[in-house]
Amino acid sequence: MDYVSAIVPPLVMAVLFIGVIVTMIKNQGGANKAKEDAAVDAAFARAEAAERAAGEER
Repeated sequence: MDYVSAIVPPLVMAVLFIGVIVTMIKNQGGANKAKEDAAVDAAFARAEAAERAAGEER
């Protein structure tokens, strides 16, 4: 019976890991891609604007 309790945690982790990978693959591209790209572009624009403002204050 010890072998069952020894194998359950790795099996649970493997199943959860496979679920995470499948979810990541399914969410790539499509309508989500444009939304994610826009969010990244906005973050870069904010970072550049903050950097320029910090440079002008010096």
